[in-house]
Amino acid sequence: MKILLRRSPVKLFIGFIFADERIYSAAKSVLKNKFGPIDFESQLLPFNHTNYYEKELGANLKRKFISFASLIQEERLAKIKVITKRIEMRFCFQDKRKINIDPGIVTLNKVILATTKDYKHRIYLCKGIHAEVTLFYQKRAFRPWEWTYPDYKTSEYINIFNNIREIYSHQISHSQCNPLI
Repeated sequence: MKILLRRSPVKLFIGFIFADERIYSAAKSVLKNKFGPIDFESQLLPFNHTNYYEKELGANLKRKFISFASLIQEERLAKIKVITKRIEMRFCFQDKRKINIDPGIVTLNKVILATTKDYKHRIYLCKGIHAEVTLFYQKRAFRPWEWTYPDYKTSEYINIFNNIREIYSHQISHSQCNPLI
């Protein structure tokens, strides 16, 4: 006898790093067409925690996060990362990306990022994609791990993910679970 347990859908979010807001707007539009309406968009934040992306993306980098109204099944995260990598390639100039697009998911208990970079605390999913639990929920707020990226440890980012979690919590408590992909 085979028993299948269906997991609750999760909240898809996208983090962007960019210098040119027009490229951000264009990429957001592509993602909106792919994944549906956006139900959260963060304020524009400076991305000054590392200079890792400057050579490729330029100086004076900015960061934004969005989340989507439609919930997804969490096993789709790797496929979504592959899609976002293709979208990044649409915005290349002279073999350099002009935007970094990182998908992740929010559950009631954690924030998970998809990444192409392996490391000791990351789990391989498929197609060259790994997952990292970046934040965990405890005492009414998300908290960082020792390996959490410095920007994700800031109060601004934690507040963003607490807000996205609140939207998600409301969705699942009102049975608005209609997975998109």
